[in-house]
Parts: sequence; C-alpha cells; structure tokens
Amino acid sequence: MPNRNSFLSFLILLGVWGAAQPASAQLLVPHTVQLDQAKLERQGLSLAQEAAQLAQFQQYELALPRARLATQLAPKSPEIWSLLGGLYLQTNDLDNGITALKTAQALDQKNAAVMFALGSAYFQKNSYTTAIDYLKAGLKIKPNVPGALFDLGNAYPMLRQLTDAVAQYEKAVAQDKAFWPAINNIGLIKYESGDVEEAIRRWRAAVAIDAKAAEPQLAMAVALYSKGDREQGLALGEAAIEIDSRYSDLKFLKENLWGNRLLADTKKFLETPRIRATIAQAQNRELPKRPSSPQ
Repeated sequence: MPNRNSFLSFLILLGVWGAAQPASAQLLVPHTVQLDQAKLERQGLSLAQEAAQLAQFQQYELALPRARLATQLAPKSPEIWSLLGGLYLQTNDLDNGITALKTAQALDQKNAAVMFALGSAYFQKNSYTTAIDYLKAGLKIKPNVPGALFDLGNAYPMLRQLTDAVAQYEKAVAQDKAFWPAINNIGLIKYESGDVEEAIRRWRAAVAIDAKAAEPQLAMAVALYSKGDREQGLALGEAAIEIDSRYSDLKFLKENLWGNRLLADTKKFLETPRIRATIAQAQNRELPKRPSSPQ
C-alpha cells in the first residue's frame, strides 16, 4: 500500500490533548517568575492545540510555525516536541523531525508513539536497522499495535529477512483481522518465494476485506494472468487501475515493496493493449480540466 505516515494523528491523540498542565515552579523562584513561566507554558499548550487542529485538516505549513513556537514557550513538554516531530515528518523534513522526536524521547523515554515515529522516520531515510531497533523498542512499551507491527514487517524485507517480515505481518493481522495491508504484503513475499497459489489466496482475502483496495487487486490480476487465466486477470487489472492509477507505475510499486519477480510479471501485464488503454483512460480522467475559453 502507499507509504504510511499515520503516526502524527497517534501523536496528537496521545500527546497534545493529554498534555499536562505546567508544573508548579520551585518555591525558591520568585512568585512573579513562576506566574510568567506558567503563563508562557499555557500559551505554548494553546499554540500546540491550534497546531494539532490544523494538522487534522492537513494544514501542516500553518501548523508548523505554531508548533515550533510552542516548543520555545514550553520546552519541557514531550507532547509538544512529539507533535512538532510528527509535523516535520508529514512535510518530509526527516532530519528536523528526528531531532524533535529525539528531544521528546529524552523528556519521556516511555512514549511508544515517539519510538514508532522514529522508526518510521529512519525507514524513510533507508536506515532499516535503526528503524527496526526503534520499532521493537516501542513495541516493548506498547505491544500489539497493528500499525507498528506492520511497519516492522516492512523493514525486515529491506534486510532480506523475509521470515521475520511475515511473522510481524501475521501478528498485525492477529490484532486486527481487517488490516488488509499486512495480508497484502504477505502475498508479496509468498509470490517472490514461488508460492503463487498462497499469494493469490492472500490477495483474495485482502480484496474481500476492502473491495476498493487497488494494490491486492492488481497483484492478483498479474498473478492470474501470468499463470494463464488471462481474461480474469485483465478484468481485475482494469478494475484496479480504475480505482487507483498510481499502481500502473512500476516505480511506485517498487516503493511499496513489490519484488523483482512480481515487477517483471507486472511489466509484461501493463504492456498488454487492454491494460495500456485502461491506463490512458485513467490518466485522461485525472488531467486537470482546462478553463473554458472566454466567449
């Protein structure tokens, strides 16, 4: 499935909305300084809540400056630092995202969501061993989170640890029977290992959960076409591309962990006249409508 970066909403739920009120200052600090600091921290929390609300509407560019200022006003709040880190990840600023999340981690070493977000960030930086370490650390704190198990499963194939990958995907499905992306990815691994029938079975199961899931539908189409069931394969492939034409792009498929064997079979499939026509039609529908000429 398309690369997920869903931890921002998780961080918002676990973080800013549950952020603690500023703690009382030490008695030795002058009273006015205590009041000023408490006021600044309240302002920081308010700004962070605004940023979180903007993020829920995907207005990340508006949310970022508020979150940055919030960390200056309340620099000891791990929730606000985690929110800032999540926002950076959403805008693909991985380095700043990692820096902010590590600050959150230093302030609260038991926050599993921060560990998961760091794992996601390092995966995007192709640092797969580090990604695995953070994801496993988060799962020790909060086990059985389907999304984190799925991300851990995605990291293992990058190190050719396919058995470990399948084990994590199976754990994700055990926690959420409707989590079709994990079922889909088991199918990807089975196909590469030559177990085509098992791959097809997994993809059928994924489509049974979500009939609009284009990825397992296209993968199953390619598998059926390649094993000789051409009419059913072409029909399924047409339907999948009409749902989401991104899956007609081999680069996009590779980014979503499709292996070399499936990619080679998909390349042949995409070159068939019926599928090429379907791709052209889908792309034409997606072109922005030109404004009509003035009369």
